[in-house]
Amino acid sequence: MATIEEESVSLVQLFDKTSGFNLETGIYHSLVHLSEDDRIPTQPNLDTATYVLSQFPPLDQAESQVALIDSTTHEQVTYARLDRSVRALAAGLYHGLGVKKGDVVFVLSPNSLFYPTICLAVLSIGAVLTTANPLNTVAEIAKQVRDSGAKLAIASPEEMHKLVPTGVPTLVTSYSKEFDNALTIQELVENSEPLCIPEAKPVQSDTAAILYSSGTTGTSKGVVLTHSNFIYIVKLLKWSVDVSNAQKDVFLCFIPMFHIYGLAFFALGMFCAGTTTVIMQKFDFQNMLKAIQRYKINNIPAVPPVILGLVKHPRGAYDLSSLRRVGSGAAPLSKEVADRFREKFPWVELRPGYGLTESTGGATYFVSNNQAKAHSASSGRLIPCFSAKVVDVETGLTLPPHKQGELWLKSPTIMKEYLGNEDATAATFDSDGWLKTGDLCYIDRDGYLYIVDRIKELIKHKGFQVAPAELEAILLSHPHILDAAVIPCVA
Repeated sequence: MATIEEESVSLVQLFDKTSGFNLETGIYHSLVHLSEDDRIPTQPNLDTATYVLSQFPPLDQAESQVALIDSTTHEQVTYARLDRSVRALAAGLYHGLGVKKGDVVFVLSPNSLFYPTICLAVLSIGAVLTTANPLNTVAEIAKQVRDSGAKLAIASPEEMHKLVPTGVPTLVTSYSKEFDNALTIQELVENSEPLCIPEAKPVQSDTAAILYSSGTTGTSKGVVLTHSNFIYIVKLLKWSVDVSNAQKDVFLCFIPMFHIYGLAFFALGMFCAGTTTVIMQKFDFQNMLKAIQRYKINNIPAVPPVILGLVKHPRGAYDLSSLRRVGSGAAPLSKEVADRFREKFPWVELRPGYGLTESTGGATYFVSNNQAKAHSASSGRLIPCFSAKVVDVETGLTLPPHKQGELWLKSPTIMKEYLGNEDATAATFDSDGWLKTGDLCYIDRDGYLYIVDRIKELIKHKGFQVAPAELEAILLSHPHILDAAVIPCVA
């Protein structure tokens, strides 16, 4: 039976060679295909953690090659130490605490050196990871714990009190006087034997994580992602590093790892490329600039407000000359801000992308800086293994290049379902398995995606549809406006 990749390659001859659009089917396909070396592993018994750990540098390099650096304490973790910590924690969770395949582990913590260890250890024993924003309220956390069915929680000391009302057994990431009787992750790592590998191993079709998102519409829902979803996305992240010649770059992580953007990149994917990542516990603009200068940061996966902040920040206070690439995701980046960034930092490549929690992260990407500069309002082209439709929101018909409609996606990275919510799942997928993103977009004749706005956020005025993002971009062009939000108002 042909794989999705093989079908894509065989059908691409039917597509327009520039846009990837097939007039007969109304489908856009990625025009980028993986080489034999970049093929996605499809062995059914493979799990995410096993795959990621298998991509670590050889042992003689791993002992000295730095994987992670704490931007505040300056502590470093080598790949060898990370490997030992993951295996020790996995053994401690499995043998010491009885966490078994299918059990849900709730993680409530800001970014830390331990965060990737926790994620990889949980996934390696077949348990299911669910992460939450530390800013969530006690009520929001209790709701997610109940909805996900969490059997164990792991929290940073400052967030432990939010889990007490849930009654769920909770480990603390590091020692705290307030919770001095709580078992810490550090103790489990130090006192567990790394060689005691659990017997029950997960497979690609098993659930790996439940991440909470408002989804394409409505309230927060549990996005069920499988090991196969993650294996595809981390392999594609490694591919993106390779095609960008970023293997030796030093990355900066302030994107929260509880979010799919940070989880896919920095808790999992970047280790497959052997890169070094400097971790910030939480975002602070001045501390970000200090970290860039101190650690000679080359590469920053960022978000539009950070890029806007760099545009409006006075020159000269910090040395940012080491920067060579900045990515943008999680929200559309306006052409105006992108152009101003490139004008201010002409030596830095700016490469926006597009993705969702439901697609396990990225769906589009710029392979080259020249492409990004030539299409500065775009979010890039479809990455390998992705197909797309642009669908008229009124008629349901597929649309050709330069026509606006809802973006639908299909890929092996697309989520399995919304947890326990058949109605929301049915509303999000069509009968052929296409994911309805809820984003208004168009794809141009060169195959580049342009996000206009969220469909549910469009303002209807006198028969016209007004996109708040377009108005926000105009406002942000004013030098005295730091940020802006446009919302409808009933007169």
